Amino acid sequence: MRAFEQGDVVRVPFPYTDRNTRQHRPALVVTHGGIGQAAAFLWVVMITSAENRPWPGDVPLVEDHEAAGLPVPSVVRTAKIATIEARHADRLGLLSPGQWSQVEGALVGHLGFFPGSDATAR
Repeated sequence: MRAFEQGDVVRVPFPYTDRNTRQHRPALVVTHGGIGQAAAFLWVVMITSAENRPWPGDVPLVEDHEAAGLPVPSVVRTAKIATIEARHADRLGLLSPGQWSQVEGALVGHLGFFPGSDATAR
């Protein structure tokens, strides 16, 4: 099985929320590698064309989109997360540390906690 790391840009069959179909599209791995039994799953967020209507938490990939394996400037849509089988993913590229930092900040905002926090302390 392929090993993936946080920040990898992959091509996956991303599910649609409003219909029972999937389309192969780029996505960003947000987990520290695989999860579940035998690391069979990945959590990914959607990457879409920069031409679409913006959503809260979007992170633009404009300057380094080629290093990420993307043919055109795009947007990481941090509000659209999915669990996919790692065996269906193909690695395209890698986000730069600066871009990953922006994505991480948006994800932290969505989830309402910060890395290293004790969510059970409430």
